[in-house]
Amino acid sequence: MTSPDTLEPLPAAITRRDFVSASVTGIAAATVPWQSAIRPQATDLASLTLAEAAALLKARRTSSVELTRACLARIDKLEPRLNAFITLIADRALESAEVADREIGGGRYRGPLHGIPIALKDNIDTAGIRTTAASALFADRVPSEDAEVARRLRQAGAILLGKLNMDEFANAGQSTESYFGPVHNPWALDREAGGSSGGSAAAVSADLCFGALGTDTGGSIRVPASHCSVVGLKPTYGRVSNRGVIPLCWSYDHTGPLAKTVEDAALILGAIAGFDEPDLASVNVPVPDYTAALQSPTQRLRVGIPRALFYDILEDDVQSAIDEALRTLKALVGPLVDVTLPPVLDLAGVVDAEMYAFHGPMFERAPGMYQLSTARTLRGQANTKGHQVILERRILEQRRREVAKVFQTVDVLVAPTVKYAPRTIKYWRERLDSDRAFPPEIWNTWLFNIFGLPAMSVPAGFTKEGLPVGIMFAAGPWNEPRMISIAAAFERATEWHKRKPPLVL
Repeated sequence: MTSPDTLEPLPAAITRRDFVSASVTGIAAATVPWQSAIRPQATDLASLTLAEAAALLKARRTSSVELTRACLARIDKLEPRLNAFITLIADRALESAEVADREIGGGRYRGPLHGIPIALKDNIDTAGIRTTAASALFADRVPSEDAEVARRLRQAGAILLGKLNMDEFANAGQSTESYFGPVHNPWALDREAGGSSGGSAAAVSADLCFGALGTDTGGSIRVPASHCSVVGLKPTYGRVSNRGVIPLCWSYDHTGPLAKTVEDAALILGAIAGFDEPDLASVNVPVPDYTAALQSPTQRLRVGIPRALFYDILEDDVQSAIDEALRTLKALVGPLVDVTLPPVLDLAGVVDAEMYAFHGPMFERAPGMYQLSTARTLRGQANTKGHQVILERRILEQRRREVAKVFQTVDVLVAPTVKYAPRTIKYWRERLDSDRAFPPEIWNTWLFNIFGLPAMSVPAGFTKEGLPVGIMFAAGPWNEPRMISIAAAFERATEWHKRKPPLVL
């Protein structure tokens, strides 16, 4: 890599555990039953996982104000180079943190997210705080109500730091198509962060916040999670409310967490999951304790490999990382079984029709307000045929029923998250005029949006250049706990999630 912003690969010996360096004493792992063991030493609070920070808060060994200031200091240092945030609300965050400290000190502890600084992708409405979807069209838009997921996070006591950069209206897979400029990958600043939730992944990876929310229509949580070496979880369709989230495609949109560890993702999911009657896609299914799955035994789990589509044309370094990851899985669960998923036709007509249904009137009035790639997409969608969409919607419902049968023979699926390592921002900017109707970054992720299955990406290695590789786990409908259990076991068996980008060292 020749860019002056390019960073040297992270030495294998440097991990998150190595980076944490002063003393936190007297905190036993049993302090909070759902937490990981606290690392024995820490000076930089922002480098802690969400679970570790929550344990310190509950034990009164730190404060929400201290955690918030640590994140704000990290943002002040790194944000100009990352461009992960669109809107930062530092003063409000500190005020909220003071309130959280008073509540916790007064015995009104709400749970593991209470007092924890987080951030939201900027297509998730926040009352009184602008929500732009990274578009000039919405540059000054200030919602009057929270999205349901934002409301639930506030109810859980989380501290909102601000809104995160993304591809305009979530309509790409690199986070380079933003009115506010591209997101830079913390592992190499000349590289894409993945998209469309690139700001969310970059912010978590660089310790700017303890967790974030993103949205996923074809891979927009999992792709940036893979590219930035964090955990990204897309829940079952209907598991988490999308009400108050600016849509890309109602039939495929999912909202979920990006986090430093599987445990952190499970904690955030537990706070936002659940039935929301006004959301037409929401389904009334009981919400389990996702953290209970973290230590579930995996020896009897049947793990399936859907080789068709998912394992072909991988870059060499990605192939090597995935081969090693599969060897690790075999040691955890035994033999892996080849499986075949139901065939899926190109259902792009559903996306075209639903995207244009939302944007059509605005696009017809002000096409010049859209980014070039979004405008090109919308122009191509204007003549989508109604009968085609009706047929595709019927096929979609059929496939969602058929795929459930796969999980009669296996419990979990495993595949590479993305077929290639992060490419340069320049590479994508030079291809703005190219036709990317089926962008290659979502080749391995989009099927799980069509099927509506829960799927998550977990760090699985690095290329020779020090660029992250992710592995993806998926489970049957509503079976997030089973997926979390195998992901947590894989995470415990590896060290990849403990590495930090050179940028933050």
